[in-house]
Amino acid sequence: MFACFPLESAGSQQRLGSSTTCGPRVSELTEAGNLAGVQHIILVLSGKGGVGKSTISTELALALRHAGKKVGILDVDLCGPSIPRMLRAQGRAVHQCDGGWVPVYVDQEQSICLMSVGFLLENPDEAVVWRGPKKNALIKQFVSDVAWGQLDYLVVDTPPGTSDEHMATVDALRPYGPLGALVVTTPQAVSVGDVRRELTFCRKTGLRVLGVVENMSGFVCPHCAECTSVFSRGGGEELASHAGVPFLGSVPLDPELTKSLEEGRDFIREFPESPAFPALLSIAQKVLTEAPARVP
Repeated sequence: MFACFPLESAGSQQRLGSSTTCGPRVSELTEAGNLAGVQHIILVLSGKGGVGKSTISTELALALRHAGKKVGILDVDLCGPSIPRMLRAQGRAVHQCDGGWVPVYVDQEQSICLMSVGFLLENPDEAVVWRGPKKNALIKQFVSDVAWGQLDYLVVDTPPGTSDEHMATVDALRPYGPLGALVVTTPQAVSVGDVRRELTFCRKTGLRVLGVVENMSGFVCPHCAECTSVFSRGGGEELASHAGVPFLGSVPLDPELTKSLEEGRDFIREFPESPAFPALLSIAQKVLTEAPARVP
């Protein structure tokens, strides 16, 4: 792997670790920036790993798409890029055009596009063992050198925590703001405590919190439809109330949702009878209403 990620001529492919030489960066040639056509930017955050940020990011993007919006997903979880699999896009190559890297389109209508470090690895099992400066450089390049085009929403899936990657992401995206933050937690107190620090991060960095989502909020039996609170219940709503931010909803554990993500299927289209469906649709509707838009 190299310390820089050069852009080649239009139509070429890029993989980390490939033999290339550095040329002019598109970000140096296009001062307007490749996010100029994006109307809303939403960061999906959590101070805790394993709460389902990538799940919420993916399903939010699908729900927005079914609402008639054109959506991009920027996966900055560099050490755990799972969204390509969730959208059945793993193994796809990234190409270049005159405007920079072309994001991977996951549907024929080109209504959802995705950029992830998962597309740039020569081996999908290869670990990304990088220090902060190298991670930060790639995040900035994802923002400046990806030809996002015209998008209604850009959903940014972040790693857990409040460290270098988060600050690099916010700093790189801030010129294209205003930015909105969607904070994900699970119900138990250990998770809520860590996510409370994420809300502090949002306050310190000036991010507007659109609301809190409580994921894995009970298990719905596929036979009797009874909901059992496996990880307790209500922690996310209590956190939102204490912090003075909106509570967007609770998403239950659902075997159909898990299966659809593992198989890269469109849960929003295929499982309208699922108990998780109305929760995800309600969250998307609140985002449509509340997400701050750019002023032209």
